[in-house]
Amino acid sequence: MQLVPKTKVDREFAPILEKIILDVGGMKCAGCVKAVERQLTQHPGVKSACVNLATEVAVVESEAGMVDADALAKQLTTVGFPTQPRKASGIAGEISKLTDPAERQRQQMHSSLRQLLIAALLLVLSASGHFGNIGSSVLPILNNIWFHCGLATIAILIPGRVIIVDGWLGWRRNAPNMNTLVGLGTLTAYLASLVALLFPQMGWECFFDEPVMMLGFILLGRTLEQQARGRAAAAFRQLLALQPLLARLIANPEKTGIGSSSVEIPAEQVRVGEWLQVLPGDKVPVDGEVVAGQTTVDESMLTGEAVPVSKQPGDLVTAGTLNQSGAIAIQATRVGSDTTLAQIVALVEAAQTRKAPVQKLADTVAGYFTYGVLTASVLTFFFWYFFGTHIWPNVTMSGGMEMAHHSLMSTDAMNHVSNHSPLLISLKLAIAVMVVACPCALGLATPTAILVGTGMGAERGLLIKGGDVLEKVHKLKTVVFDKTGTLTTGKPLVTDCLLIEGLGTESSQSLIQLAAAVESGTHHPLAKAIQQEAQRQELSIPEAVDFHTEPGLGVSAVVDGTVVLLGNSDWLSWHGIAMNVTAQQLAEDWATAGKTVVFVAVGGTLAGLIAVSDRLRPDAKTTVDKLRHMGLRVMLLSGDRPEAANAIAKQLGLDSADVIAGVPPAKKAAAIQALQQEGLGTAKQGNRGAGEQGRSDNSISPLPLCPSAPLPLSMPNPQSFVAMVGDGINDAPALSQADVGIALYSGTDVAMETAEIVLMRDRLNDVVESIQLSRATFNKIRQNLFWAFAYNTVGIPLAAGVLLPSIGFVLNPSGAAALMAFSSVSVVTNSILLRRLAHHP
Repeated sequence: MQLVPKTKVDREFAPILEKIILDVGGMKCAGCVKAVERQLTQHPGVKSACVNLATEVAVVESEAGMVDADALAKQLTTVGFPTQPRKASGIAGEISKLTDPAERQRQQMHSSLRQLLIAALLLVLSASGHFGNIGSSVLPILNNIWFHCGLATIAILIPGRVIIVDGWLGWRRNAPNMNTLVGLGTLTAYLASLVALLFPQMGWECFFDEPVMMLGFILLGRTLEQQARGRAAAAFRQLLALQPLLARLIANPEKTGIGSSSVEIPAEQVRVGEWLQVLPGDKVPVDGEVVAGQTTVDESMLTGEAVPVSKQPGDLVTAGTLNQSGAIAIQATRVGSDTTLAQIVALVEAAQTRKAPVQKLADTVAGYFTYGVLTASVLTFFFWYFFGTHIWPNVTMSGGMEMAHHSLMSTDAMNHVSNHSPLLISLKLAIAVMVVACPCALGLATPTAILVGTGMGAERGLLIKGGDVLEKVHKLKTVVFDKTGTLTTGKPLVTDCLLIEGLGTESSQSLIQLAAAVESGTHHPLAKAIQQEAQRQELSIPEAVDFHTEPGLGVSAVVDGTVVLLGNSDWLSWHGIAMNVTAQQLAEDWATAGKTVVFVAVGGTLAGLIAVSDRLRPDAKTTVDKLRHMGLRVMLLSGDRPEAANAIAKQLGLDSADVIAGVPPAKKAAAIQALQQEGLGTAKQGNRGAGEQGRSDNSISPLPLCPSAPLPLSMPNPQSFVAMVGDGINDAPALSQADVGIALYSGTDVAMETAEIVLMRDRLNDVVESIQLSRATFNKIRQNLFWAFAYNTVGIPLAAGVLLPSIGFVLNPSGAAALMAFSSVSVVTNSILLRRLAHHP
């Protein structure tokens, strides 16, 4: 299928989109998330909205200028979700805004602790009634039914008030949530007990301890859950804390110099080109270049390496790194949201709002979950009241189901202890169904795992751009490496030079001079190698004009009135230049040895050959071995001749079938697409030329989140998922085409934007770590979703009394509340266990 690129008309009329970030409060479960997303998407001009329960952030995509962030925030606040827009001019401002949710979380934590302490005290007093004579001998009031009625009333009015009010508001805005279920269950139990107390002739039991125990267990679960969520977000908060808020501005650097007095200003106010003083112990406020002084800098926050790096004039420093030994002056090169740290923060936060496709089922269920539970509760009541107690009359006997302790019954109700009211049994079972259901676990299953995983990745310099990336990494079967600058150091050296006799050139030196003159018009690694060789031999480089470059083939220029060509054999053949047998044989010998051959033609005739060799990265072989040990197929993609590419592959232990050679940059994306379409089973053709790939890269979509190939995400063959590892510059189309693009960080925006995983440490072994972390995080997502669904699937039937007729087992409301609280805590705790990988990479 040939993809058609967008036309000029399409681009002109396509709306310009912008992102609005909102800090949203008041969300308690997945139902709240669904309600917030529905409110946002219904607003005119909003194209999409993604809400994260764990981080309490909403990312809204809208047409530029069509949506007012304040209006969106006001709309959500009105319906019960206190919201404020994220507004800042720079990263420092963003961090100051980001502290607001953290402060709000601390306040919520303190409030929860106060409510929990009150609930715990009430719970202890309420439970004392179950100790019978032991409790009554100490304080007789502990067995008084009116005393327990007072305890339940206090529990509902003080610690339970927030839950009940929020549940009522959710019901009113047609978005019932977990608090709706808990509040309804608590009030129903309380009112039923109150009726039994005021009308003892009905023969009902009083169970005032149930509302107290339900609220106590739920508040305990919420407190533990908030603590766990705080721990899950710890890595991201540490990342935010790295950004300095102040900078020391040198007002007049030309006159005063490095030792002059400076003025402290907010880091977000620094402008490009300004000089800043950085003292020992200070964090570097912005990205910049050292212009005076010498020091050592701790760059472990960026590279993960603990060894300090020496810095002197001309070296670059990064915002957030720590100056250690000496005072330096730097000139700002990137400030505000353009700094490396700011880009990392933005990427990590964006990743935490991108959902994995596997969560779609959970989101769909969550949207109707509360309604389904309420329906199940009503059906449970009607079944047991009209059918169950008649089909199994023994469940109404005290031996079949101990509904309450006799010590908590009114005096008249004691006469009815041998038989329990079918109405009360049905009511208790319905309450248990409402309370045991937990939409919160479904809502936290994915975002907490992504929160921990992306935070850990950021600590290690691995930027993983969201849950959808994690799912695709989990399905990977093939990893394709670019050769130059990825598997190799990207710093080749000239190793051989052959001069063809009788062509008017006097020596190999003159050949290097001509080649260096032509290569002065390009920045390719091979060009740098030839220019460095000319500098090493201290050769003068003549002036060249009329440069022309054909990526992947060669370059040409005019030197002293003569056209000089440099490139591969195809480049010379294209210009009609013949090569003799000796030159061809020597080129093949050099290529077999793993060297790249550069042909030089002067005036339409072959003048000589230059061999350039690039060394493998020290960790290239171990990286390939580890990936293959993980069950992944590793392939090599190169623009070099098959002989040179096979020589590198041999050093890596790869077969020739795993090599795709002779592929220029314009065709690399098509090579990746061919692998995606063929799948692993038919991709082993090896050494395919660029002409066999079938399409040029001008039809490749540059969007990293939506590869242009029509098949990768929908093909039934799971072996078609392909990762591309490149340097993020020349390989941008291939990175975009791949299911997962992995870029070794090069300091350019294209590395950040195109790839879906960015390796900040520029270390090849991080490819293995990023895949391992992605797999582990996605496994946690699947575990969390499994347990969230399994818990509700098992818990609701148990609460509905499915085992009551056979073995007399049933969850009472307080036990259901304890299990519900445990489910959310277990999901978040399971996500935090992912941090064990930090000690076992």
